[in-house]
Amino acid sequence: MNRDYFQEIRLRDFRCFHDEQRARMAPLTLLVGDNSTGKTSFLAAVRAVWAVAIQRIEPDFREPPYDLGAFPEIVHNRSDGESRASSFDIGFRAHAARRSPIEFDVTFTSHAASPSPSRLFWRTKDIQVQCSGVNTPEATIDRASGNGTWRFEVNINHGLRRWWTPARFLTNWIGETIEEFDSSSDRPRQPKGTPKKPTREDLENLSHLLYSFNSFPLDEPPFASAPIRSSPSRTYDPTRPAPDPEGAYIPTYFASVHFRDKNSWLRLKEQLENFGRRSGLFDEIAVKQLGDMEGGPFQLQIRKAGKHGAGPRRNLIDVGYGVSQALPVLVELFRPDASQMLLFQQPEVHLHPSAQAALGTLFCETAAAGRQLVIETHSDYIVDRVLLDVRDKRTDLRAEDVSILYFQRDDLDVRIHSIRVDDEGNVLDAPEGYRRFFRDELNRVINY
Repeated sequence: MNRDYFQEIRLRDFRCFHDEQRARMAPLTLLVGDNSTGKTSFLAAVRAVWAVAIQRIEPDFREPPYDLGAFPEIVHNRSDGESRASSFDIGFRAHAARRSPIEFDVTFTSHAASPSPSRLFWRTKDIQVQCSGVNTPEATIDRASGNGTWRFEVNINHGLRRWWTPARFLTNWIGETIEEFDSSSDRPRQPKGTPKKPTREDLENLSHLLYSFNSFPLDEPPFASAPIRSSPSRTYDPTRPAPDPEGAYIPTYFASVHFRDKNSWLRLKEQLENFGRRSGLFDEIAVKQLGDMEGGPFQLQIRKAGKHGAGPRRNLIDVGYGVSQALPVLVELFRPDASQMLLFQQPEVHLHPSAQAALGTLFCETAAAGRQLVIETHSDYIVDRVLLDVRDKRTDLRAEDVSILYFQRDDLDVRIHSIRVDDEGNVLDAPEGYRRFFRDELNRVINY
C-alpha cells in the first residue's frame, strides 16, 4: 500500500514481555489471546513509541485509557525471585510511502520512578544514528554508515536537554552536521575519532533520515479507546467537544456538527445510519433540541424500523446499551479529522453477533481507505468477518494488509505470535492454542 504505517513493533523487558518480541503490524492488526496476556500493554507501547518518535514528546504511561503505573510496574519483573530489569525497550519499523523504511528504538530507564528515555536510535537506508545518555549530564552521538563511524560528545547543559525528542533533536543536530561537513562550508570540522570525512552520500543519507521522520504523519496522535464507553444520558448540555477514550464527548460532537455544519451532519448521519441498518442496531439517528435557543439542552434519539414502517423515535437511553457503546467507535471511524491510527479495545462490547460481524467489515473498509487500525478483541465474529471479507474481496484490503497477533502466556512471560492470512482467508502457521477455545465450543455444539 502507498501509505505510511507501522510494520513492526519491538518490545523487550516491557511489562510481561521479557525476551525481545517482534510483532508484525499491518494496516489492520487484530490482537487476540487470553485475558492478562499483555494486549493492553501492547497498545500502550504503540502509543508511547509514536509519542517519542513522531509526536516529539515524552510519553505519559499513565495517560488514559492505559494506566501502566510507575517505572517499577512497567519494567519486566519475574515473580520467581529474579531481579527486576533495569530498563525496557520499545521500537518500530515503519513503511514509508515513496521512501525507504525507517526504524526507531528507545530505551527507558528510571528517573524519579518514572520511565525516561535514555537512548535513542534511528536507522534508514545506509545510515544509523544513536544518542546515548540522554538523561545524564553528558551524552554521546554515534553516527555510522558504510564509510565509517563518527562519535560526537555533547554537553547536556549546552542544549541537548531541550532537543532530546527525536524529530527536534534530529533537525538541530543533522542540520549542523551537514553544514559543518558539506564541502561548500567554509568551516569544516573533524569530529573526535573520525577516520575520514563523511562522503556526499553520507550527508544525503542523513538528510533522507531527517526527511523520513519529519514527513511521517503528525496531524493527530493515535486515538486510544477504552474498553467500556460512557453511559448514555436522557438529556445533554452542550460543552466543548474534545475526544476522550470513553466517548463522553460524542453527544456534544453530534450537536455541534448538527447545529453548525448541516452538510457535515448529513454526511455523518448517512454513514451512521448505513452501518446501523447493516448491523441491525438502528435505522435513524437524530439530534432533538429542547427549547428554541441554540446552545440549550438536547437529546439523542434513535429510530428502529419495523415490518410496517418506521417506528417511533426513542431516547438513546431507552434503546439498550449496545448503540451507546458503538457510537464512540463509529464516530472515530467516520470523523474526517480523526487520527490516522486508531487503537481500539474490545469494540464489540454489548453488541450482538451480527453487529460484531458488521464491525469487522467496517474495519476492513476503513483500513483499505488508508488508516491503520490496531484492535484488541475477544470477538470471533470480528476475526471471522475480516477473514471472509479478505477471501471474498469485499474491499481493497489484501491478505498481506492483515496481521493477527496471538498473545500466548509462556510460564511467567508472554510471547507474541504473528499470524499471516492468505488470499483465501486462511490463517497461516497459527500456534497450538490459537482459537482452541472457539473450536472446542463449536465441536460441543455440533455433537450436542
